[in-house]
Amino acid sequence: MPNEFLNRRSFLVSTGALSASSAFAAKPSGRVLGANDRINVAVIGAGGRGFYVAREFNKAGKAEANAQIVGVCDVYQKRVNRGKEAFQCDGTLDYREILTRSDVDAVIVATPDHWHATIALEAMDKGKDVYLEKPMCHTIEEARRLTETVRETKRVLQVGSQTTSGDQWAQARKVIADGMLGKILLSQGSYHRNSIEGEWNWPIDKEAGPDGKGENFIDWKMWLGPAQKRDWVKDMGADRFFRFRKYWDYSGGIATDLYYHVVAPMNICWGEPQFPSKVVSGGGIYSFDKLPEDPSRPDREVPDTFSLIGEYPKGHSLVLSASMANSQHIPGLIRGHGATLTMVEHGRFEGYSPFITLKAEKSRGKWVVPELEEKFKGEDEIQIPVKENNTMQAHVNNFLSCMRTRQKPQLDAETGARAQVLITMAVRSFREGKVMYFDEKTWKVSDKPFRS
Repeated sequence: MPNEFLNRRSFLVSTGALSASSAFAAKPSGRVLGANDRINVAVIGAGGRGFYVAREFNKAGKAEANAQIVGVCDVYQKRVNRGKEAFQCDGTLDYREILTRSDVDAVIVATPDHWHATIALEAMDKGKDVYLEKPMCHTIEEARRLTETVRETKRVLQVGSQTTSGDQWAQARKVIADGMLGKILLSQGSYHRNSIEGEWNWPIDKEAGPDGKGENFIDWKMWLGPAQKRDWVKDMGADRFFRFRKYWDYSGGIATDLYYHVVAPMNICWGEPQFPSKVVSGGGIYSFDKLPEDPSRPDREVPDTFSLIGEYPKGHSLVLSASMANSQHIPGLIRGHGATLTMVEHGRFEGYSPFITLKAEKSRGKWVVPELEEKFKGEDEIQIPVKENNTMQAHVNNFLSCMRTRQKPQLDAETGARAQVLITMAVRSFREGKVMYFDEKTWKVSDKPFRS
């Protein structure tokens, strides 16, 4: 598309990431890293998750990856101070100060979802590689811009769903590539929780806010960024800031927070990342309808129980279930006409499974797909061992290694976008109460089927 570059730059200008005068400036190519050069990383968004990821980068850097945290950014001064002390580095309330630093090779983007794309796009434009926490972004248009920008700038972008660095998905991909399932029909998975933290009611620092003094100051205007403008007091700003996943402006709720850890691995298992063609979802606020601190106020906008069905052009479906009020999972598996592959029997996609199981389909003692009998070597069931690893460290090390080799990371932008499209369509389906359709050629979503 000849106008992709212009469109993407217009997108950055519209979100405020770039000024109109700088939108057409030459893009820095980034520092060329030698085998012995230390990689300098800065974290943007240093809350609970961002601080944890930064520590994992620091740990990897000290162990073998030769990397270090050199900058911390957050709109909450207390988090900036904590990061500066922990990593012995500079800190700022404004992410743009991080991106203008020539000594920063890569950024960790761990802000609320509605800021992901804006910061990642500008970072790549300034020659930085990006470790982009899941979900990849907030909208389908943003997913498209991110994939285009990775191709244009040749930056390394790793989506931060460390689940995908587990060994079971590679093992499952090989099984499917070897034709052990026959025709794939249906994949299923879940992600369930039942805890205070799991329902996103994280602690609120009552002294913090836009009027807070010293380390209690929050730059509320910056935090809102491209989202709808809100009043801190009238619009329950503290709840929105500390518990952002409960609000549509900043998150897709269960779909984007939990399902991403299921859909991304499925795309790896299938062997070829795929866009859905049709998505429908359902659910509701069945348990958490009142704010714990103030029963007169609603607890959340997003559902606490949610399910979806996604259909794919290759002729198979994906069925997912989740609840914040019940912790029992269902097995994560892929059904083929000739066999079923179970990747996580316990259903916890972020948990370790010592093996994956392949079970043949038989009818009256005969193989449903006769040619599979030879592949199974006469066995009805096969267990394939899975290596146990620290998926977080593996994911971080993979990103840092790819920064040196310029190879595609484990969860690259193309694969990440396929997962994002499904879950974002599910959010829209839920909010509009309609079946949604996707046109891969145009990246458009409609409540009416597209003509082939």
